[in-house]
Amino acid sequence: MTAAAFTAPENLPEIYFDPYFEQDAVKVMPGSYYVTGRDMILVSVLGSSVCACVRDQHAGIGGLCHFMLPEPKADREWDAIAFRYGQQAMATLISQLIKSGARLERLQAKIFGACNSLKSPLGHQMGAYNSRFVEQYLQQQGIPILSKDLMDIYPRKVYFFPRSGRVLVKKLKKLNNTTLLDREADYYQRLSEMSFSQEMEI
Repeated sequence: MTAAAFTAPENLPEIYFDPYFEQDAVKVMPGSYYVTGRDMILVSVLGSSVCACVRDQHAGIGGLCHFMLPEPKADREWDAIAFRYGQQAMATLISQLIKSGARLERLQAKIFGACNSLKSPLGHQMGAYNSRFVEQYLQQQGIPILSKDLMDIYPRKVYFFPRSGRVLVKKLKKLNNTTLLDREADYYQRLSEMSFSQEMEI
């Protein structure tokens, strides 16, 4: 099957060959999503952010989205950064899966992330907010959650194989590179200085 790939415009995917699995892989960064029918791997590293791995087993199409917050202020206009919000990221992921040949009634999900290890005051809350949002969203859409690994204190690295539906999760108890978590901590620190009723600058 020809791949059908989509990603948020400001976060083009980094495609590489994974020598361990001997397959092509894509790194799905925060604020991005990717949909494919190819036999490949979708990889994401999560702090308090969340990823949803959604798949139509019959069609052999799957995708992953990685978001940092449930939703923006109600009157905020959607734009490129909207993919950092779960509401837009999940809706877009499901829409692109359907455009690629999946059926809504056949979709199944596995969800991961939302650790509470960030030092920022809101870092602890955001993991819980993201976790609750993704579960409620999928329930509202009638998409069953086959498995989940949420909260805890450790960041995660997720390997999603959309053709088979297999997911491998590695708990990152030691980080050689903390760039992702540092970025999240800085973002949540800035966010903690304003009320949730105020405009959120990203």
